[in-house]
Amino acid sequence: MKKLPRLRTLLMFSLLYQSLMGLVSAAEPLAVGATAPAIKGINQDGKSVDLGEQYKKGYVLVYFYPKAGTPGCTAEACSLRDAFADLTKLNLTVIGVSHDSVEAQKKFADAQKLPFDLLADTKSDIYNAFGVPGLTRQSFLMKDGKVIWNELKASTAEQANNVKKALADDRAKAATPAKTDVAKPSASASPSAASATK
Repeated sequence: MKKLPRLRTLLMFSLLYQSLMGLVSAAEPLAVGATAPAIKGINQDGKSVDLGEQYKKGYVLVYFYPKAGTPGCTAEACSLRDAFADLTKLNLTVIGVSHDSVEAQKKFADAQKLPFDLLADTKSDIYNAFGVPGLTRQSFLMKDGKVIWNELKASTAEQANNVKKALADDRAKAATPAKTDVAKPSASASPSAASATK
């Protein structure tokens, strides 16, 4: 029975630590239709990346992952890497975000030959802007500065396929003509009945 109070104390201390380190977001993750945060971050090469500017270029995927170089995060990144040519043909920019340092992001990007930016969000500014809690895996797809799809328990090996499906769904929706509320004459109305009312 003595283990239970220790476990509670350890859990409370862990949550306090994560809160102080900015690893726990008080906000809810961005919902579909929300305005995407126009925030800047530093990539694996130490260069500033302005998400607000990226949104102007077309579709943008911002995906959050727990830790560079771990098996699940590697599978997710490699899924996007392997589909990168197809994704860029669909006018998509891919941006990964984690709490890792610039150096850790650089090592991860080089080791896996990742052709996209990885942002080092050591102070949780981007996590907080998107409402992403600590060490979780979430993805957000933006178009015209708005969230059009999110995956709050993002896949690892299937991430690229899920994003392709979301892009296809959005393109299909855009290609479908909008329904209008124009009243159509009923099939039972005959031409002679219509002329008799004139």
